Amino acid sequence: MRLLLDTHALLWFAADDPALNKRAARAIASRGNDVLVSTVSLWEVAAKRRVGKIDIDPARLKRGSEDAGLVLLAVTPEHVERLGRLRWRDDHRDPFDHLLLAIAATERARLVTADARMQGYGVALMQAG
Repeated sequence: MRLLLDTHALLWFAADDPALNKRAARAIASRGNDVLVSTVSLWEVAAKRRVGKIDIDPARLKRGSEDAGLVLLAVTPEHVERLGRLRWRDDHRDPFDHLLLAIAATERARLVTADARMQGYGVALMQAG
């Protein structure tokens, strides 16, 4: 199975946070799954760190992700093209979420998330929380 981690799922996994449910944690840890981490999540962490919302070093998160065997995925033109075709909803305007949805769709990966706003885009999801 291919999984793409939403930013909070990545942070929960990295911190071994019990907010990440056991099913999702097992799926992420399973060597039989391809687990993707987008540079979008690292960008989001860096942006939130700059404004004081979190105190997590994105470079350290990147290294920890690589050490855990997660696959770092750069944003590609195909991801951006898919973003342009993503359904628009007035109740969900988060650009990080939208790009992660587009990436999951392009990569044919389940998006591991606890965010209920991710539903209704035609992207396969795995509940994280």
